[in-house]
Amino acid sequence: MDDLERDSFNSLEEEKDYWKDLAAKYKTCSLEAQEELNEFQVASREYEAELEAQLHQTESRNRDLLNQNNRLRMELESFRTKYEEHHAACYSQICTLENELSQTRAVRDQLQKYIRELEQANDDLERAKRATIISLEDFEQRLNQAIERNAFLESELDEKENHLECIQRLKDETRDLRPELAVQQKQEILKRSTSANQDGERMDIAVQASISVPSTPVGHRGSFSSLHSPVQFRKGSDDGYSGTPMGTPLTPSARISALNIVGDLLRKVGALESKLASCKHFIYEQSPNRPVAPLMAHVNNTREGSEHRYSMSIMGPGERGFMKRLEFGAVSQNHPLQSMHSPQGIVKMIL
Repeated sequence: MDDLERDSFNSLEEEKDYWKDLAAKYKTCSLEAQEELNEFQVASREYEAELEAQLHQTESRNRDLLNQNNRLRMELESFRTKYEEHHAACYSQICTLENELSQTRAVRDQLQKYIRELEQANDDLERAKRATIISLEDFEQRLNQAIERNAFLESELDEKENHLECIQRLKDETRDLRPELAVQQKQEILKRSTSANQDGERMDIAVQASISVPSTPVGHRGSFSSLHSPVQFRKGSDDGYSGTPMGTPLTPSARISALNIVGDLLRKVGALESKLASCKHFIYEQSPNRPVAPLMAHVNNTREGSEHRYSMSIMGPGERGFMKRLEFGAVSQNHPLQSMHSPQGIVKMIL
């Protein structure tokens, strides 16, 4: 356009050349434009054909997609209805399950509480069981001790009863033998007195014959007989014990066995006395208001008496021991209250 707007030329040739060049230029430009147009038309037709083909494909595809969309919508509606129905069913089922879960939790809480209570009760029962077992063992131990003590006391009681029966039997035998012994002693005393008088008369006659002096007065003979009569009485009393109540003498073996029996009885009675004295001593020690010295003196006296009797029974002759026991029995009858407090007192009364 700048070239067309040029107005002034220097010459006509210049203007002509100018316009020729310009025409040739425009011609080449038009030819190029025509070629480009032809190429563009060809390309556009190709593009149009391709676009039409693509359009047909797109339309067919669109129809297929629409059909598929409709089908999917129908399926969606059916699935939606099914989902709503299933959701309603699930919701109702969830509600029922939640109710059951709440009930189950409540039952579980109650069961846990009950289990805790049972565990506490079980612990209490176990503690009570242990305490009961301990108390039962203690009770069994005490019961066994009581049974042993009762058995020991029963054995001692049986032994004491046997001793009492033996003592009673000996007492009865002694009571039966005393009158016979007294009669026999009186007979022996009479015999000894008569023999002593005869011996005195013979001695008086011998003295009168040996010396030529007046006869001995009667008072002197009586004093002589009276001097010898206690000796003869003691001899008679000693000889009187050497036999049975019927006058038959005892054999040495029978006498030794009798002394052994009496010695065993005295030892057993002494052992019972010592046990009884120890029990009394323990009782007096437990009681603070009772004196202990008289009890110990009584225990010592009883022990000394039992030892003395045992020594007399095994050391002295049988006749002398029997006479001394008879004398001791006569003394014990004067003090019955003191001798009845123990088994030794009963033995004292018997002997």
